[in-house]
Amino acid sequence: MTADLFADLFNEAPPDWREDLAPGAVVLRGFALPMVPALLAGVEAVTASAPFRHLVTPGGQTMSVAMSNTGALGWVSDRRGYRYDATDPQTGRPWPAMPAAFAQLALDAAHAAGFDGFTPQACLINRYAIGARLSLHQDKDELDYDHPIVSVSLGLPAVFLFGGFERSDRQARIPIAHGDVVVWGGPSRLRYHGVQPIKPGVHPLLGDVRINLTFRKVR
Repeated sequence: MTADLFADLFNEAPPDWREDLAPGAVVLRGFALPMVPALLAGVEAVTASAPFRHLVTPGGQTMSVAMSNTGALGWVSDRRGYRYDATDPQTGRPWPAMPAAFAQLALDAAHAAGFDGFTPQACLINRYAIGARLSLHQDKDELDYDHPIVSVSLGLPAVFLFGGFERSDRQARIPIAHGDVVVWGGPSRLRYHGVQPIKPGVHPLLGDVRINLTFRKVR
C-alpha cells in the first residue's frame, strides 16, 4: 500500500492519525510505514554513492548529525556558509537522483497536510546516532518559502521541538516515532524547530540510529 492509498482510507483524518501543531503544520502519524522498505532501500542506494559525513558549520563546529543528500540539489555547510549545491563536494559528482519512492511519499504527505503539487528538489538524509541532536533553527536557505517542509522519521524515536518565529519563543516537545511525518508550511514555514538528543535504544530495523528524510523545494 502506498502512502497515497493510506491517506485515501480517510475522508477526514482521525485524531490518532493527524495531529495539528499550528496553522499549516501537522504530524501525520505512521504515514510512511507502508513505504518503509522502499525508503530504506533508497537510503542505502544513495549513501553508497554519496556517503554520510559530518558537516562543519560556518563557525567551525562539527555537526553531531551525519548527512547525505539526494535530488537535483543538496544542502551543504562549511566555513563559507550554508547553501545548496548541485554537486557533492566530497565526490565532485552530482548528488544521486532522488528515488521514486522518496518523491512520491513527499508529494503524498504534503497533499495530506493540505499542500498540493509539492515537487522537492532536495532531500536531506540525516543519520542520528545516540546523543546526536539538531539545534533550533529556521529553514531559510531556500529561495522560495511558498512550499512546505516534509520531514520523515525512521528508526529510533525522537523529540521534535517546534517553536515560534523567534529563537527564544517557547517550543512544543513532540514525540516522533518510526514512520511519522511532520509537514509545516504556509504561515508556519519559518518557525524555529530542532531535535532533542537521541536517547539510547535499539530499533528492530535500524538498530541504534534514527534516519530523517527532509524534503525541500529550493526555488
